[in-house]
Amino acid sequence: MDTYYSLCYLAALAMLIAYVNSRIGSVQSTITITAASIVLSLLLILLGETKLFQAFPRLIESISAINFQNLLLHGMLGFLLFAGGLGINLKHLAAQRTEIAVLALFSTLISSFLVASLLWWILPWVGLPLDFIYCLLFGALISPTDPIAVLAIVKKMQAPQQISIQVEGESLFNDGFGLVMFVSVFGIAFTHQELSGPAIAWLFLHEAGGGIVYGLLLGLAANYLIKHTDDDSLELLVSLSIPTAGFVFAEHLGVSGALAMVVAGIYIGNITREKYFTQASKQSFDHLWHVLEEFLNNLLFLLIGLVLVGFVFHIEDVWLMLLAIPLVLLSRLISVGLPFLGFSLVKSYNPMSVAILTWGGLRGGLALAMAMSVPAGVMILPEKNIDVREIILVMTYAVVVFSILVQGSSIVPLINRAKNLELSRAQSNKEN
Repeated sequence: MDTYYSLCYLAALAMLIAYVNSRIGSVQSTITITAASIVLSLLLILLGETKLFQAFPRLIESISAINFQNLLLHGMLGFLLFAGGLGINLKHLAAQRTEIAVLALFSTLISSFLVASLLWWILPWVGLPLDFIYCLLFGALISPTDPIAVLAIVKKMQAPQQISIQVEGESLFNDGFGLVMFVSVFGIAFTHQELSGPAIAWLFLHEAGGGIVYGLLLGLAANYLIKHTDDDSLELLVSLSIPTAGFVFAEHLGVSGALAMVVAGIYIGNITREKYFTQASKQSFDHLWHVLEEFLNNLLFLLIGLVLVGFVFHIEDVWLMLLAIPLVLLSRLISVGLPFLGFSLVKSYNPMSVAILTWGGLRGGLALAMAMSVPAGVMILPEKNIDVREIILVMTYAVVVFSILVQGSSIVPLINRAKNLELSRAQSNKEN
C-alpha cells in the first residue's frame, strides 16, 4: 500500500507542475516535469548528504519501493502505446510502410552495432574497458527510439505529415525488434546461452510477428463487441480492456505486448472508431484516451527524473555520460542517413527529414527500464565497486535526460524549417 500512496502523491505533484507550467511557461509539460523532478532529486541528494533532512532515508525508501521497470513495462506501457496507436492515420502509415520498416529494422540494427563498436574502442582510453557483449547490450537498448517520448513531445509540434509519420511510425514499431535484440544479447551476456541465427530469427518471429497477429485479433474482437452495442459507456470499457487484460494475456502467450497494443490501437482508431462510433461517442472516446495519456505521461516523466535519487555515482561516471551522448547521436545520424541515400533515389523527401529523425529520435523510460533490468555484481573496477550495471545505467540515463531536455526542447526550429521548406515547395509546384 505504501507504493500506491507514493504513486498518488507523485501523480499529484506531476499534475501541479503541469498546471504551473501551463500558467506561466511555454515549454512542453513533459519536458518541464522531467527538469523539475531532476532538480528535486538533486536537492534531495544534497540535503541527504548534509544530514539536514532527517526524513531523507524514509523518502528514498518510499521512492525506491516503486519498481520503475515493472510499473512501466507491465503497466503503463500498454495504455500509452494503445493511445499512441489510436492517433496514427492508417493511410499515411501505409504510404510510408517501406521507410518505416527499414528505419525500424535496419537502422536499429546498424545503430546498435555502431554504438557498441565505438564504445568498445573508446572506453579503454578512459580506464573502463568493457567487453564487446556488454557494449552491444547498451547499443541494443539505446538504439530504438522511445514511442512514449516521441509521441509526448515531437508529435505535438506538428511536423510536416511525411516526416511526422516516419518519426511516429518508426518509434511505435522498432520496439519489437529492439526488444528481441536486447533479450538475445542479454541471454548471451548473463546466462551464457549460445543463441544461433535460427534461434534469434525464431525469437523475433514469435515475439514481433506474434505480437502483430495477436494485436490484429485483439482489434477484431473489440471491433465485434463495439459493433454490437449502442452503449457509449460499454464501448469505452471495451477499449480499456485492450491495454489491461489484452496486454497481460500477450505476456502469457510470450508475444510482444507492445506491438500488439500498437496494432490494436491503429485498428480501433482507424476502423472501429470511424464505422461504429456516433459523433458523441467519438468525442467521449477521444477525451478519455487523451486524459489517460496525459496523466500517465506526466507521471512517467516525473518518475524518470526521480530515478536519479537511487543511483550510486563515481567520478568515472562523468566520462561515461560525456561519451554516451555524442556516440548515440552519431550512430543515429549514420543509421538514418544511409537508408535515406537509397530512398532519395526513387522518391522526393523534405531536406530536413534526416535531421529531424536524428534529433527527434528521443529515448525515454523504455530504455531506462531495460537498463535497470541489468543484474548487478559483474565488476569492471572491483576496487571502486563499479560494475556493468552502473556503467550501462549511467550512460542510459545521460542519453535519456539529454534527449528529453535538450533534443526535445530544441527540435522546434528544425520542424519550423521543415514546414517552411514544405510550404515553399507547395507554392513552387502551384506556380508551375
